[in-house]
Amino acid sequence: MKKLLFTILILGATAQFAAAPEPMSAPWGFWGHQRINKMALFTLPEDLFGYYKPNIDYVTAHAVDPDKRRYAFADEAPRHYIDLDHYGKPPFENVPRKWNDAVVKYSEDSLMDHGIVPWHIERMMYRLTEAFKQKDMNYILKTTADLGHYVADAHVPLHCTENYNGQLTNQVGIHGFWESRIPELLGEDFDYYTGKAEFIPDVNAKVWEIVLESNSLVDSVLSLEKILSTEFPADRKYAYETRGASTVRVYSKEYTERYNEMLDGMVERRMRESIITLGSFWLTAWINAGKPNLTGIVMRPWTADELKEMEELDASYSKGTLKGREHEE
Repeated sequence: MKKLLFTILILGATAQFAAAPEPMSAPWGFWGHQRINKMALFTLPEDLFGYYKPNIDYVTAHAVDPDKRRYAFADEAPRHYIDLDHYGKPPFENVPRKWNDAVVKYSEDSLMDHGIVPWHIERMMYRLTEAFKQKDMNYILKTTADLGHYVADAHVPLHCTENYNGQLTNQVGIHGFWESRIPELLGEDFDYYTGKAEFIPDVNAKVWEIVLESNSLVDSVLSLEKILSTEFPADRKYAYETRGASTVRVYSKEYTERYNEMLDGMVERRMRESIITLGSFWLTAWINAGKPNLTGIVMRPWTADELKEMEELDASYSKGTLKGREHEE
């Protein structure tokens, strides 16, 4: 399936050497998604940020919930990506931008087969707007965190192509390399200051701008790694690291730094763009809801059903079996 993870998932139950770079599932990695959600909160104007401030930890921690759902629900996976090149060539003008039009042209089953992230972001924007109108802080926070995940995913080039893990170009493993290994090693030194969020007058147009830009970067992501792989000493391309009870093979720090240089900071830029765009989406949902005054609104106790759902989600994730198409491994 497609996308996430700064923290590498260990698949082996006992210590062993992996034959290939350790697969990294989910876009941006847990650390990356959480960093994007947290930094996006600081792009908000003071009157909106004030409502979120007591709950920064919640919005940050739950940025990874959609990836956990991939272990519980098969229909979660398509919400994280779109195989744009399945539909032809850029600028993909043949692909309807509106969901209902796309369903009429391709059928819902076909759309689900090739990913629905741009349309799902619009759906989440509707839900967040409604959450603001209802002034239900639990619903606001949950939807805020979830929306952050999908917006960040849409900014990942390999979430917007059929060749999502380099499997069509003999580059298997590049998905986790680009979106997880680079941030894992270098992300602490990235510049996350992006300025202040702004109202987005046309959410649909903005969403498609994001995925089209991501797709336009795919060629560079793949071709530059291909060049580096042929030039770099093979015996220094990988390194071994201990993860839990396993010793796994990963891309070496030297190889990772060189790839990041060749990309000219692309990963950092996409993270920054995720942050400012996400903050702008949150602001837009609040404005579209009529700028409700949330002063004094606090989180209510979670219901028994809500708590049960959270427990089941964590239990499914702990088992480590992805549902639906696995786009990163």
